[in-house]
Amino acid sequence: MPDQLAAMLHHVIALISITPDPVAFRLGPIPVQWYGVCYAIGLAATYVVVTREARRRGLDARLVDTGIIVVAVAALIGGRLYHVIDQWERYKDDLLTILLPIQRTTDGGYQFAGFTGLGVYGGILTGTIAAWILIRLWKQSFWRWADVIAPGLFVMQAIGRWGNFFNQELYGPPTDLPWGITIDCAHRVVQYPCTVYPEATTGFQPLFLYESVSGILGAITLLWIARRFGPRMRPGDLFLVWVIWYAVVRFALETLRSGNWTILGGIPTAMIMSAIAIALALVALLWRHRPSAAGGDRWGEPPERIDDSDVVEEIEVDDEPADDLEDDDGATEDDDVEIEVDDEPGPGRPGAGGG
Repeated sequence: MPDQLAAMLHHVIALISITPDPVAFRLGPIPVQWYGVCYAIGLAATYVVVTREARRRGLDARLVDTGIIVVAVAALIGGRLYHVIDQWERYKDDLLTILLPIQRTTDGGYQFAGFTGLGVYGGILTGTIAAWILIRLWKQSFWRWADVIAPGLFVMQAIGRWGNFFNQELYGPPTDLPWGITIDCAHRVVQYPCTVYPEATTGFQPLFLYESVSGILGAITLLWIARRFGPRMRPGDLFLVWVIWYAVVRFALETLRSGNWTILGGIPTAMIMSAIAIALALVALLWRHRPSAAGGDRWGEPPERIDDSDVVEEIEVDDEPADDLEDDDGATEDDDVEIEVDDEPGPGRPGAGGG
């Protein structure tokens, strides 16, 4: 039965051969690419998740407004630098394309091409450094904020990775799986030419989709852990779980990638960095939870949040007639009150001669 279902799905999905246009829309002569749109949507969703978690955890959510911009710019710079090092052969003869979203035309000129190409590990490194500096300047706890940010990073990954789909990148080897994606000839790596792997009949492993699904599951898992075990966890535990999760998934997917950055005799760089990240995060978790650290800092219960709709201001209303009330001297409102009126003209009064 599973084989029959897979065959049926393959037949249905195989009919949907999509090679998407990387351009979402145009602002006059300037094309706006889906790659940037996806990352912008991902950043907005990350802001919502991080802000809500900060409030729930009792942190000052207003700091996210400034912090997310600074960290995003730092991550963009680091991600771009990582990508340029990875693809140095592509950029070494045309350094202008490193900084500007352009590409050289056949006649030697330039045209707008959109800004693509980011390395996640480069972005993680510079973004983390920027966050650490900023949080220290604010005299806040880095580890507490790291826990708050971690689910948002998964959300960013889940949405942003779809930019790779529109660019027809981040795919693996040919596959017969029903969710294999079509890659046109212009976007193929050299190992899979259309002469050997026809475009009409060849599907490829959608590695971007695997990372996106991993991001969705990771965000849900971290949010659940924070609510189920959060009070007993040490600040920073959730962030370390994110590091391990992401690194394990990335390590596995690197075995399916072609044309990636390799060192040390052909080992993918991202695989080496993933292994280092996993080892460091595991050691940190074990060290932070060693028996002698049992009395270390814990998150504790989140502060109670007061809903404005639940706050009722009680106002006492006295229904007794007011004329029964007495002043301090025992006089009532019915007592006659004598008011002296000065009949003499004075300055500013009619008849004072000031006219």
